[in-house]
Amino acid sequence: MRQLFIAFLVLMAGSAWAETRDPVNHFFQPKFGDFQAELDTAKQQGKKGIFLFFEMDDCPFCERMKTTILNQADVQDAFRAQFLVYSIDVNGDTQMTDFQGKAQTEKDFAFTHRVRATPTMLFFDLDGKLVTRHTGPTKNKAEFLLLGKFVADGAYATQSFTKYKQGKQ
Repeated sequence: MRQLFIAFLVLMAGSAWAETRDPVNHFFQPKFGDFQAELDTAKQQGKKGIFLFFEMDDCPFCERMKTTILNQADVQDAFRAQFLVYSIDVNGDTQMTDFQGKAQTEKDFAFTHRVRATPTMLFFDLDGKLVTRHTGPTKNKAEFLLLGKFVADGAYATQSFTKYKQGKQ
């Protein structure tokens, strides 16, 4: 009986371990640095749009999101099925091209989009138009998944995320 219990614990630990994956490699996608080209890729792949996660080093809320939500396999799979997913460093000097073809640094791009706190999550449609902004971490995985569904289903066109959440409870 004891061996059966130990085998059960090992099996449960193994399955729990398999549920999490490094968000750098499994949630975020590598950027080409040209969001006009990324829009073309999103269209070709049948995505709903582009999700940008604005973060900075030493942000405890960004770190919490990465270690409790963005590392979850089901979250990674759900978001990558609907969106191209990228991280933007609000202090970054990496050159990039925005949705309108303007060359700038990541930090200038963040400033242009009024990112004043981290994390800030922005969703852009396939025309490069900002459709949803969420500032700060989500409460939990369920709320983060609901945020993605809110955008993927187009509910942002008729109501706020707060109202959408209230209707789902």
